[in-house]
Amino acid sequence: MKKLLLILALGASLMAEAITLSGSVISDNQKMITSRFMGFVTNVYVNEGEKVKRGEVLYTIDSREIDSAKHQAQAGIQIYKDKLINVTLNLKRYKILLEKDMVAKYEVENLELAAKNLQDMINIAKARLQEVEDQYKYLIVKAPNNGVVVAKNIKVGEMAMPGMPAIVLSDLSDLKISVEIPEENMSLISYGKRVKIAIPSLGIKEIGKITAIIPNSNPMTHTFKIKISFKTLNKSVYPGMYATVTIN
Repeated sequence: MKKLLLILALGASLMAEAITLSGSVISDNQKMITSRFMGFVTNVYVNEGEKVKRGEVLYTIDSREIDSAKHQAQAGIQIYKDKLINVTLNLKRYKILLEKDMVAKYEVENLELAAKNLQDMINIAKARLQEVEDQYKYLIVKAPNNGVVVAKNIKVGEMAMPGMPAIVLSDLSDLKISVEIPEENMSLISYGKRVKIAIPSLGIKEIGKITAIIPNSNPMTHTFKIKISFKTLNKSVYPGMYATVTIN
């Protein structure tokens, strides 16, 4: 009888050490897609809730800013080329005069130096032009990975601004469950610990693993956030779904 009572007491003690926390499914790879350059949106190819693949075009913007920089670079190259043509002609003429001792040698050397400097400026301007032309690819904004469009903040005709999120993309291949645990229960968790997870709406029950413990408590609730990774072949799991985590 004593042994039975001891076993029951031990079982009750173990059950008391298990806690169940409420949380939600999150994507641990959510990206804010922005434009590198300012410009008017010319096309938007995706909608909220739509699945996209890596490399798929999300939206495009016009090229006015880059066109202007390109024209400036091209104009600069032409100016340097025209100057170089004049200097080269003078250099040929001065070399002939030098052979006849009609000009000083330093005058020829000065023209040679001017021709070299102008050629250097042409090379620099050409490199700048190539940099500008390489920027055209950034006018076509593509998905950096597979995912689902969870927010779309742009429309055709609106101005796309660098640093302003135009599209929010969530990677459904890297889902986790985020929960907050009271600080008095922190002794129950550790990195890599296996826990029970459930997504009631889909009838999913799996074993997950604690992959992150955020060392920053909520001062209002005195809780810490933790993340649990899990594997599931169910394609209907989406960020924001209600989930529970049971920790022994």
